[in-house]
Amino acid sequence: MRIIDRQAMRAILLTPDDRVLLMRVDYGSGDWWITPGGGTEPGETAEVSLRRELMEELGFALPAPGPLVWRRQVTMTLGQRRWRQSEDYFLIETAAFRPAVQAAPEAGRIREFRWWRLSELRHSAERIAPAALRRIVLDYRENGPPAGPLPVEIVGD
Repeated sequence: MRIIDRQAMRAILLTPDDRVLLMRVDYGSGDWWITPGGGTEPGETAEVSLRRELMEELGFALPAPGPLVWRRQVTMTLGQRRWRQSEDYFLIETAAFRPAVQAAPEAGRIREFRWWRLSELRHSAERIAPAALRRIVLDYRENGPPAGPLPVEIVGD
């Protein structure tokens, strides 16, 4: 099966009281809790892509992109296609808000939104991506944005 390469931008939306917004989605293999964001369209910059995705999925107007805090490459099969998705995660500090899907192509796959406390992430049996989300936020709170090039977490199904 041919692998389709895709670049995605994702947002770790973090409130002052350390809650993170996740979306529960089902792409045919059961539920996952993921950060908002998605694939970059041809010709889009990372910022333009992130702004578009956050508006489509959440109705959230991004005031300014935050720092790049994590990179991940995930290989997965969805339907009859094999994907290798490179993901850049930007941390955006924000007040909590009520997400409202606008025009996201994947709106039919979004089951719910939830603001998660870091302690809930630590003890949850749910499938959460990225798995290191709690650690990413704690590292950011303790040390600020990462300095220098980020390693890439490699995940395969």
